Amino acid sequence: MLKKKLAAAKKDVLVAMVNMIQQRRLKGSKGTWRDFLNLRDQKFAESTLSDPRKRSDQVLVSFLETFAKPAHIKLLERLLQDHFNRKAISKLNKNSAARDIKSLKLVRLTSRHPEYESSYSFSSYDEDWVMTSMGNMSKSNKMLAVDCQMVESQDGDSTDLLKVCVVDENLEVKLDKLVNPNKPVEDLQGDTCSLPDVQKSMKELLSLGAVLIGHRLHRHLDTLKLAHARVIDTSLIFKGANGKRPSLRRLCKDELGEKKGARHDCLNNARAAMKLVLGFDEQVLIKDDSSENDLSNQLLLHGMTVRVFEEELRAIFLEDSAVVLTLNGKKKGKKNRKKIYSASAIFKDQQEAQDAFRSIQGVEGVDINGLPQKSISVRLKNGDTAHLYVRKMVRDDDSPPVVLDSSSRKRRIEEGRRVLDMIAQIMHLRQWKMIKS
Repeated sequence: MLKKKLAAAKKDVLVAMVNMIQQRRLKGSKGTWRDFLNLRDQKFAESTLSDPRKRSDQVLVSFLETFAKPAHIKLLERLLQDHFNRKAISKLNKNSAARDIKSLKLVRLTSRHPEYESSYSFSSYDEDWVMTSMGNMSKSNKMLAVDCQMVESQDGDSTDLLKVCVVDENLEVKLDKLVNPNKPVEDLQGDTCSLPDVQKSMKELLSLGAVLIGHRLHRHLDTLKLAHARVIDTSLIFKGANGKRPSLRRLCKDELGEKKGARHDCLNNARAAMKLVLGFDEQVLIKDDSSENDLSNQLLLHGMTVRVFEEELRAIFLEDSAVVLTLNGKKKGKKNRKKIYSASAIFKDQQEAQDAFRSIQGVEGVDINGLPQKSISVRLKNGDTAHLYVRKMVRDDDSPPVVLDSSSRKRRIEEGRRVLDMIAQIMHLRQWKMIKS
């Protein structure tokens, strides 16, 4: 079967497959690509040219046929399927008969976005990934919407799947599963399944070439380790202000007249994405979300050298405050330095942000740019203590931040470090006294 597919494949596909094999340093029954060429060229008295683009289709196919192990055959089939899917999407973009079908129109609109290629280039050839088929695009126009909830992995370098929800065009639930991330997770109740179980369910749902919908869908597909070509990304089909992708919260407010809750809700998010697609009329400009862009209603939590989870950060603020926490990506410092984490706390208005800042117990000061901040300690659920800063994003008098010279900046940094060290010593003494008593 694979032999027939290789014989029918076009030159660009064969070249891409050989390049992938070289990148992975794989060996067939006649060795690597260079080993194969050396043996062949000695036999036919030809010069060795390692560039696969300069070799005939017959030579490329002959080399690919030397890979007979099951794992290698599976990899080659994935490569062929991926190129077939890409060609099918390209053909769809040029198909005038599909222009009046709404779902295919939005698939086309998604794939033409400037950020599509960079966002939807996955490691879909890896063994733990699942690749769906395109199905018959002329017959299947079913749409499904998905949303996933993720939890940071134990090594801190990736995310694990925690929950996945899928709904159909009638907003009825087709899949609602908790996934065991093989790590301790607070409040994880109910039956759980594995990632392969979810992948199997997703592949069955998408088996006839259904269109998959989601907001920043590439993130969900990456977590699911699922490669699916027929996608509609609501962050790409709606135009955001200043060229930025609009948030789901803003789309729900402007397009659906709904207020999205502060906490992540997979089922509601999947339904929101579906409703956005069903109600899509034209590519209107979505305004900036004032609650996300107005710095006066935000606080920055920074300087954390250990991971602090959302529920632990939320405990810093008043229980009745409508705070939305956005955990920012970690930053790697210079060699041998600790990793630094941060988060943004977004409130409904400036007054609530001010009240929240005043309610926090800590050592008050200013950062290196003159912005008010407090250094605090947070008790974690595992018994450890995290030290961090809570900083305002604007000055109290709304004047611009003070720009300090290099010596003043260094002095402020050293002062901040001394304060954190002092807090750490105090907390250590308190813990020691509690143990002693």
